[in-house]
Amino acid sequence: MKKVLCSRDQVNLKCVLLGGQSFRWKETDPDEYSGVFAGGFWVLKQNDDHIAYKRVPATDLDEKMLSNYLRMDEPLDAYYKEWSICDPIFKKSAERFKGIRMLKQEPVENILSFICSSNNNITRISSMVEKMCTLYGKKIDGTNYYAFPSIETLIGQEVEDDLKAAKFGYRAKFIRQTAEKMFELGSNIWIDKLRNMNYDSAKKELMLLPGVGPKVADCICLMSLEHLEAVPVDTHVFQIARDNYLPHLKKYKTVTQPVYNEIGDCFRKIFKKNAGWAHTVLFLDDLKNFKQLEKHDDSSNGKPVAKRKKKY
Repeated sequence: MKKVLCSRDQVNLKCVLLGGQSFRWKETDPDEYSGVFAGGFWVLKQNDDHIAYKRVPATDLDEKMLSNYLRMDEPLDAYYKEWSICDPIFKKSAERFKGIRMLKQEPVENILSFICSSNNNITRISSMVEKMCTLYGKKIDGTNYYAFPSIETLIGQEVEDDLKAAKFGYRAKFIRQTAEKMFELGSNIWIDKLRNMNYDSAKKELMLLPGVGPKVADCICLMSLEHLEAVPVDTHVFQIARDNYLPHLKKYKTVTQPVYNEIGDCFRKIFKKNAGWAHTVLFLDDLKNFKQLEKHDDSSNGKPVAKRKKKY
């Protein structure tokens, strides 16, 4: 395996890869993670002073691809220092959760994976994404893994029928319709336009896609479109905001659209242009209180449950 110098405080692979950003990673051994991105199968091994890595098939650009994927050129220490000065609550979370980075993901995969995330948990989302890749993705040479499908391969009624047979439920229709809509809009040309739009405009465009509401749109903006001020608000983030920043939200039982917008604006006011990244650290810190909840979710007789729950 090759290696790239990097301490655990700079990249915490467990939290970054298994924390609900991507659904194609598994911990295959202690501190070792296997997954697919950039058209290849990767094995990453966390060490105290470096990350050992292997890509199949190997290329001369492996280190560059990994560095780009993990945003290793971003000054994380400076970000943490800035956010800690802005917010004493963040400072406490930062001491417990170092090395949290935002993955730089491929937008098509990000969009369609998060359509699968609706009313779901990480285990089931991961299974669905793998099934979609197996059915429609290109097999990666030298492995038993598949790259994420192209937009074109997910167009047509037969795709929806196949996904329904694979127990995707109502998400099957959304995946087929979204693939068709993205193709109609120009596929990668349209995606490039989203990157170059301001955050609010990109979010509105994404919400024109079937199955993409405000939270999923914010996940996509944050994780693959370079709009790092996007703040996805779920139950955990609502609780963080209610308990620490916006106590008047205690009168609300659910996250209404005005509440959703207020929470996002609150984080953006505190953390500025990288608010979504900072919020992810707070989110992961909050998840440690839900260790038993994931176990309960996975034995819930198949009923849908809230997404983005994971043990650490």
